[in-house]
Amino acid sequence: MIRKTPYSDLSRSDDARVPTRVASSNVFRVKLRAVEARVLSVAPWLLALSVVGHLLMVAFQAKMTMIDLLVYRNGSPHLFRGDLYEWRLDQYADVFPLPFTYPPFAAAIFTPMSWVPWEASRWIWQLICLGCLYFIVRTSLKLLRLDDPRRAMLWTALVLWIEPVRTTLNYGQINLVLCAILIGTLASARNWVGGAGVGFTAGIKLTPAISGLYFLITKRWMAAVWSFVAFAATYGIGWAISPSQSDRFWFQLLGDASRVGPVGSAINQSMRGALSRTVGHDVQTGPLYLVAVVVAAALTWFAVSRTRDVLALIVSVQFLGLLVSPISWSHHWVWVVPALLWLVYEGGHVLCTITAGLWVLLTGGFLISFLLLAQPNIWDFARPWYLVVLGWGYPAAGLLTLVAIGLAARRRAGGPPSGEEKAADGAPSRVAG
Repeated sequence: MIRKTPYSDLSRSDDARVPTRVASSNVFRVKLRAVEARVLSVAPWLLALSVVGHLLMVAFQAKMTMIDLLVYRNGSPHLFRGDLYEWRLDQYADVFPLPFTYPPFAAAIFTPMSWVPWEASRWIWQLICLGCLYFIVRTSLKLLRLDDPRRAMLWTALVLWIEPVRTTLNYGQINLVLCAILIGTLASARNWVGGAGVGFTAGIKLTPAISGLYFLITKRWMAAVWSFVAFAATYGIGWAISPSQSDRFWFQLLGDASRVGPVGSAINQSMRGALSRTVGHDVQTGPLYLVAVVVAAALTWFAVSRTRDVLALIVSVQFLGLLVSPISWSHHWVWVVPALLWLVYEGGHVLCTITAGLWVLLTGGFLISFLLLAQPNIWDFARPWYLVVLGWGYPAAGLLTLVAIGLAARRRAGGPPSGEEKAADGAPSRVAG
């Protein structure tokens, strides 16, 4: 039995209707959807303006160095020279020369970039990332049973300008690509597709490995097996290319967070970063950090234990990874995009509306950019109290999102089962618990 949503008709331009009977906590959401129904007709134009505006910035903004793309492109060939993890990018990075921090398999994947002229690679990467952003939005809407190209265009035009997306594009980061692969494969009903997506992305950048928890929660054991097989294959490829570099990464460098960057800098929006700024030194994996991990894990369980919503489960698991990771740069939080869509369309609880508004304020107001300008340098942990409080922005909103998902799930727990609903690629938008 497929549960109808009260807003499903709004995807049709010829029949945009707002339900007349809604709970008081949903009034804001209803008004928002009414406004959206009127704006959808110009969504293609809004997307075109956003994309053109962004591409003009790529063309004319000198500060858009895409420094991380330079690391991927210039560092990856050193895998074949045997000095990948000794190499540093000094250009544009006087304070902290940037190392290559990903596994050897990632270097193998990035190496073809070095065969392309830098100016061409900049443009190619930007277009790939823009395509991934649209795919993330479109897939999220499919999982919410709100698939409409115009709605996807509208939201892509808007979220293109929030801070995690902007900084990902400005740095030439890989976050949007990984997010697109993960949300596309996790949403698949095919175990080998989901598992391969998790294993492959974890082989590029370790943090996606947390996605395997999604398979355990949903009891998709074969998908978990496939993720391990795919990850092992990426390890094997890296080792076959360079055994010494592979051993150095996995057995010497893996646990060194300081090598990745300054843990206490405002750009690190993990709980470890926020706690370190609060107490004035790196808390490392001490008692404070362990308590924070327990809290994040408990709230994640609160979020996932009573829901069958695929998008809610995916967002919850990814937020757990962002919260407990030693380093979660602000641009890693591109998972705010599907989270925001879920909070706006599916939450159905007043806290979901509040949390969505908080995310808009934090990411649309470019809080982290302000904090980076306010801090004396990237290594100094001493902060005025108000900067310390603001530095909890993303972690606090992430924890609040988990609470909102859990409360929304419990609110609808008495409703009819909806395990047969289908979404993108044949995947259930609600899964058996």
